Amino acid sequence: MATVDALPGALTAAGATQGNLDAARAQMGFSLGWHIVLACLGVGLPLLTLTVEWWGGRTGDHSCRLLARRWARAMGVLFAIGAVSGTILSFELGLLWPGLMGTYGQVIGLPFAMEGIAFFIEAIFLGIYLYAWDRLPSRLHLLTGVPIVVAGIASAFFVVCANAWMNQPRGFTVRDGKVVHVDPWAAMFNPATPPQTTHMILAALMVASFLTASVYGVAMLRGRRDHYHRLGFTVPLILGAVVTPFQLVVGDWAARFVAHYQPVKLGAMEGVFHTGSHVPLTIGGIAGHNGLRYGVEIPDGLSLLVGFSPDTVVQGLDQVPSDEWPPVTGVHLAFDLMVGCGLFLLLVSAWLLVLALRRRRRPGPWLEGTSRPLRLFFLLGALSGPAAVVALECGWTVTEEGRQPWVVRDLLRVSDAVNVAPGLMTGLWLVLVVYALMTAGAVYVLRRLTRDRPVPLAPQERDVEEYPVV
Repeated sequence: MATVDALPGALTAAGATQGNLDAARAQMGFSLGWHIVLACLGVGLPLLTLTVEWWGGRTGDHSCRLLARRWARAMGVLFAIGAVSGTILSFELGLLWPGLMGTYGQVIGLPFAMEGIAFFIEAIFLGIYLYAWDRLPSRLHLLTGVPIVVAGIASAFFVVCANAWMNQPRGFTVRDGKVVHVDPWAAMFNPATPPQTTHMILAALMVASFLTASVYGVAMLRGRRDHYHRLGFTVPLILGAVVTPFQLVVGDWAARFVAHYQPVKLGAMEGVFHTGSHVPLTIGGIAGHNGLRYGVEIPDGLSLLVGFSPDTVVQGLDQVPSDEWPPVTGVHLAFDLMVGCGLFLLLVSAWLLVLALRRRRRPGPWLEGTSRPLRLFFLLGALSGPAAVVALECGWTVTEEGRQPWVVRDLLRVSDAVNVAPGLMTGLWLVLVVYALMTAGAVYVLRRLTRDRPVPLAPQERDVEEYPVV
């Protein structure tokens, strides 16, 4: 457990200028927001690829095998770009935030080191998986992909452990301005680790699933209803539909954790300015001097959600000085938008279940027809990918902005952790140029993959005559 025998300020250098602070936060926020989408694809896309490869090997469905080969190529491209953006983030931690890493690096270094090991395992087996497709028997080749899935999930777990520690610092003592008695395992497995890591891993699976399905949803809207595209649409959509209800339960768990352990963050998330009972749940709204304005209130809603009783007392922002308040409007609207996107994805999942049950009662072609309800379903499926990404970005906005002004909650302010050297704004513009080039390159390569015909089957897979797939 973290204990402090001296003032936290004794650990930090003089604060940086506002320009430095703004440039560093913008650079870190943009880099993380860009990289996290690729990280999610790195967690979920290998699982989707192995699923269709396994099903194709079991049923002899060549469309599944072709999907697996195309997704594997996309997986390789995205992994390469993600490696670059992840390396940039690792350098930014040290260059932009020396007050954090110089002081607490020994505390949170363990999960970063383990993430690096998981990354290299993923890279090694991804290379084997891609290279050996035409050189190994199908079953053995499938097994080479399993470590990719495990390592991808492990990478997400270790990184989020470090972020969870920033919300619930543990595993050290501050004495006379120095960090002593470091316990890296206690820091890594802090109270915030279980809800945050579970929430993030499920979010990664949802983003990868719905984003992949949305690509084929657009194709379905354009009339490409062949077996190949139906599989490309339904397989990831089924995974997303299975994960979504569990994510809503885990999200409720995470919110209750915040209510008990990080009440200031909850106050910003829900716009609670005054401590009391019978606190309403406010949807939308903009923060004013004493509360949210223009929002829709549900009487006693927040007290009921937090403690299952309207008499539950919810701590408001009035319990801490105003200079320790997060940006209420941004955090609150991001939280509402995340929940709204989650409910939208639950609607898409429920509709898919209805279609599956209807098909079970009335056997026939799956997702064929030109009816308006079916086209609307394809449209919602196409929108599910962007909705999942928006929910992901809003969730991280709530996590990071809701902790402000602290980088390590209650111990180290962001303004004390930032680099005081000049030139951070130049670094921001350089990073924006690099990411613009990487974005353009990724879009170009992935569009080429979608325009090309599916890659041919491996020689050992050609046990029956191929048929054309468009």
